[in-house]
Amino acid sequence: MTAKEIREKYLRFFEGKRHSIVPSSSLVPENDPTTLFTGSGMQPMLPYFLGEAHPLGTRITDSQKCFRSQDIEEVGDNRHTTFFEMLGNWSFGDYFKKEQIEWMWEFLTEELGLDSSRLYFTCYGGNEALGIPRDEEAARRWKELFERSGEKEVRIAEYSEAKEMLPGERIFYYGDKKNWWSRVGVPEHMPVGEPGGPDTEMFWDFGLHLGLHERSLWKDMPCHVNCDCGRFVEIGNNVFMEYVKTPDGFAKLPKPNVDFGGGLERMAAAVNDNPDVFLVDIFDGARETLEKLSGKRYGEGEKETYSFRVILDHLRAATFLIGDGVFPSNKDQGYFVRRLIRRAVRFGNTLGIERDFVSRVSRCFCEVYGSAYPTLFEKGESIITSLSEEEEKFRKTLTRGLLQFEKFYEISVRWLESGEGERREKRIPGAVAFDLFATYGFPIELTIEIAHERGMQVDIDDFEKEMEKHRALSRTASAGKFKGGLADHSEKTTKLHTATHLMLAGLRKFLGEGVHQAGSNITEERARFDFTFPEKVPREILDKVEAYVNEAIAAGCSVETEILEKETARKRGVEGSFWEKYPEKVTVYRVKGMDGTVYSEELCGGPHVSMTNNMGRFRIVKEEASSAGVRRIKAVLED
Repeated sequence: MTAKEIREKYLRFFEGKRHSIVPSSSLVPENDPTTLFTGSGMQPMLPYFLGEAHPLGTRITDSQKCFRSQDIEEVGDNRHTTFFEMLGNWSFGDYFKKEQIEWMWEFLTEELGLDSSRLYFTCYGGNEALGIPRDEEAARRWKELFERSGEKEVRIAEYSEAKEMLPGERIFYYGDKKNWWSRVGVPEHMPVGEPGGPDTEMFWDFGLHLGLHERSLWKDMPCHVNCDCGRFVEIGNNVFMEYVKTPDGFAKLPKPNVDFGGGLERMAAAVNDNPDVFLVDIFDGARETLEKLSGKRYGEGEKETYSFRVILDHLRAATFLIGDGVFPSNKDQGYFVRRLIRRAVRFGNTLGIERDFVSRVSRCFCEVYGSAYPTLFEKGESIITSLSEEEEKFRKTLTRGLLQFEKFYEISVRWLESGEGERREKRIPGAVAFDLFATYGFPIELTIEIAHERGMQVDIDDFEKEMEKHRALSRTASAGKFKGGLADHSEKTTKLHTATHLMLAGLRKFLGEGVHQAGSNITEERARFDFTFPEKVPREILDKVEAYVNEAIAAGCSVETEILEKETARKRGVEGSFWEKYPEKVTVYRVKGMDGTVYSEELCGGPHVSMTNNMGRFRIVKEEASSAGVRRIKAVLED
């Protein structure tokens, strides 16, 4: 069964259950400055979970394009990809656990024909301290479906790392970290008003006969469903949004919701009974093209197979991202597109492909996905041109990287010949190797290979330390432009966050109430703030805004917070952007002077100073265009 057939079966199946089919949203979130990419099928649906009515009703289904930049380093095994399609169905206060679980069983076993004896499920194990019970209903319903299919002695078990998985155990209770969903993670971290709930994950067993057992963390006992060895692969997750955090703990939502997400490629791998998602038919054309260009075959040689997978994943992701208007650059989303293409070129070199291949591989993806995503046909030539240009640019940087390596090598040779280096190893510092990688795009594998040819070693430990710093920055960026716009909750960042709210109040005072926040990015060093305004702001107005903020700082204002009903806050004139994203109860912060003057009153859930008098002096450094109808200010606090 092809991926296209599975996608179509899924959508028609839920259409038959009275769901409306909606098209995929863009990989670039609309009206959401808090995140760079659409990373799940649920993300575009969030407003409807928070109370907004969906125009097509309470039952929705789709296949959503997703991209997770934080998984770039994970690509190379048989199941991780940065781009994937998430099959989804949603109930906004309509059906719940009974219907969802029965429908998923029906889809997996009847529509896809999967053998129920190789299906496993995990359920929420409960949190006694918070008064949240384990999800016995979900576990019971899965067990009933197993028994209805003719299986005997199906058992429900508590997961424990110390306990082996016994015969007959098919359903497992896991804790908060595995089987609970909310926007902020585990229940303990949820703010008042935040919805969340248990989920039940579905796994396919690819079987011991594939030799995966030997790589299992449980290799001396039967493998467990959440093992990373690859024997078990999660093919879908049913989220039951049934709780809301209150000042007194957790309460049931009056209308619980269902959110299902299942990876199309992983379902196709299960149907084909092969755990390697890169052998799913959507990769066939691109994989065969790489084989012809390289003279190598996929699956023959671990290093070569790893390179094939990185190229296939990265160029598919880049193709879709460019199709959605994200072109290679050094900023925001474009940075990740550039990184994907350059990594693909680097691994192309390891396969012996030295020129002009990324566009050929991309064209294969445009062809196989074009019927489902017509944009790839419509923008095909633009995508191909952009990829070709980026490959050409990067090959030049590779040349420059080789020159830099030679320069360092010559310096090292002179140093060694002078006798000063005899007491030390012939070693290239990790910082130098990382600079070659980060600045010139020079692969560490190539640095190591050439160094070995010259009788030198690379300080890999030091390189990995530098790389981990780089990864941490990448993860921060991919998780969003910082939670609430903040890089962290340090004192300096908190002060700038408070000052930014005062600045918005000043902008609204001098430019009018049509000014609203359009995004922010705040670190210890500076605040970057986007706001709605159609033209350049004169310097004299910026000076007035500066004075307004500094007046509030000098007044020694207190910063108060209050929990209000969202509609109450809106009617009272509280400033806020993205109202539809907020829960029914909102946190309002207020900067108030000792004389009763309110300098700012706005929706916010982030940290603020308690008093303004020790914040420092506020200064607007720069004002510029951000995008059509949006301006950007960069500002600092000085001692």
